[in-house]
Amino acid sequence: MKLTGLDITIILLYLLATIVIGIVLKKQAERSKNDYLLGGNRLPWYLLGLSNASGMFDISGTMWLVTLLFVYGLKSAWIPWLWPVFNQIFLMVFLSIWLRRSGVTTGAEWISTRFGLREGARLSHGIVVVFAIIMGLGYLAYGFIGIGKFIEIFIPWEVVSAYVPFQVSAEYVPHFYGIIFTCFAVFYSLLGGMMSIVWADVIQYSLMAVSSIVIGVIAMQAVATHPIQVPDGWMTPFFGMRMDLDWSHILTEVNAKIASDGYSLFGLFFMMMLFKGVLVSLAGPAPNYDMQKILSTRSPREAALMSGSVSFILMPIRYFMIAGFGILAIIYYDQLDLVVGGSIDFEQILPSAINEFIPVGFLGLLLAGLLAAFMSTFAGTLNATQAYIVNDIYLKYIKPDASNTRIKFINYIAGLLMVIISIILGFYAKDVNDVLQWIVSGLYGSYVAANVLKWYWWRFNGHGFFYGMLGGLIPALSFRFIFPGVLDLYTFPLMLLIAVAGCVLGTYLGPPVREDILKQFYRTVRPWGFWKPIREKVMAEDPDFVPNRDLKRDAFNIVIGTIWQTALVIFPIYLVLLETVPTLLTILVAVICTYILKRTWFDRLPNDDPDSIAVK
Repeated sequence: MKLTGLDITIILLYLLATIVIGIVLKKQAERSKNDYLLGGNRLPWYLLGLSNASGMFDISGTMWLVTLLFVYGLKSAWIPWLWPVFNQIFLMVFLSIWLRRSGVTTGAEWISTRFGLREGARLSHGIVVVFAIIMGLGYLAYGFIGIGKFIEIFIPWEVVSAYVPFQVSAEYVPHFYGIIFTCFAVFYSLLGGMMSIVWADVIQYSLMAVSSIVIGVIAMQAVATHPIQVPDGWMTPFFGMRMDLDWSHILTEVNAKIASDGYSLFGLFFMMMLFKGVLVSLAGPAPNYDMQKILSTRSPREAALMSGSVSFILMPIRYFMIAGFGILAIIYYDQLDLVVGGSIDFEQILPSAINEFIPVGFLGLLLAGLLAAFMSTFAGTLNATQAYIVNDIYLKYIKPDASNTRIKFINYIAGLLMVIISIILGFYAKDVNDVLQWIVSGLYGSYVAANVLKWYWWRFNGHGFFYGMLGGLIPALSFRFIFPGVLDLYTFPLMLLIAVAGCVLGTYLGPPVREDILKQFYRTVRPWGFWKPIREKVMAEDPDFVPNRDLKRDAFNIVIGTIWQTALVIFPIYLVLLETVPTLLTILVAVICTYILKRTWFDRLPNDDPDSIAVK
């Protein structure tokens, strides 16, 4: 299907709206560093939650999830636990509250609230900044090239080339498109900062919500009139030790896909995924746009509400779309063009299904929404990375007393520099793809041990944090050579063991954190965990201080919240499949969990009293 005049008009109107948002909000963003990077902590939690959910509604993730649903059916609901998606529940229940109480601007700045300003803290601060910048570059580079390749399917170069006054070889057409759409994201992100990102995300989510409903309804109409040929076990989320999905008599090629994914021993895979996922979630958010949205909230209470709203806003709408595309692809598989380079590429299901099934007008709406999804993730990542360059390098080490005008200028320079570097990396994407994915994987692996211990163990210090991250990073980067062909998930326990050893050795070889810093951190953040010596000293100084004894209740809420989130994923799939009883059962589970969480989580959230909010 080719774009019509109506489709093109819708896309152009969206791009025009992003320009207007950047211009209108420019003056507000220029008031201060806090206004630019965190929206002045004036944005309500529901807008930030919608923005955060919108940023997670990205193109590459949606393509991957559609492929998973096509191949694994209802069992695909578990595979995103690799990220893990349930980290939003940990944030909702307690970690967003703790993080927001710190009252900092970035995750690296948080280091000084926990470890002070000694050598160990400086080392820890430095490695977090490096982590954040490299991760930001990786996401920006691959977002850049990904959007170009996606758009190339719908806007053929032969149509555009007549209006371009220079030659572009076929190899670099995706890069040309990537640069064009990157410019729009850079424009409103640099001018309006966090405020413009949030309002652009509101538009993006609205576009995607309408598109999702249209696609889901089209799929439901197809299900009502066509049989669905899938293997036994495809229609249920329950599983045993093995995957046991046999596509031999339907689509033989899918069996090869399952084998190459490495998910056949699904019981073992699930246990490893859960083990790693819990640790990653306990570590708190990585220093990216998710963390910046938490720090942008008005209070600890609103930080928890923002994180809690993400699952409710994102999962039903997103999975209604994913189920729609996946099920349409199964019903009309013969009509899809999935052959790339002589072999079937199942990740082409989404763009091929869009071309095949979306009606005129809605195609423009959907493409505008997917463009917005790219721009949302790109702009959010850019804003978060700028925060580290400006706040944790320039203002910390170069010019701490910089004026607002100077800070604004450095924000622009930092943003443009990051974009230019990411575009250069994007031009070499075919050559450095595996390397960058390897770095990002290693960085995430190195993040777990040190960032778990920083919250829950009072004796942990800056040296332990630095050597723990380094002890995780080195094996994470080398294990692909040592264990070729083995999933990173299966080497995680060994990498974790080495990282924990680095944490413990660094902690006891370095001096303890100053007692006054630990007491201030404990008073302000009020974590639970192994804080007994500090808790006793704080309570001796202030007998009215109430320590955090909510571990059991938080653990209960995490279990209930994860069941709630999973039900929100599964019910729209059953709805598209017109499976009435499973749909009603999953909705009932979600309602029961909502009621429980209302009593055990929502009703017990902290009040927004001045003492509960760290002043910036």
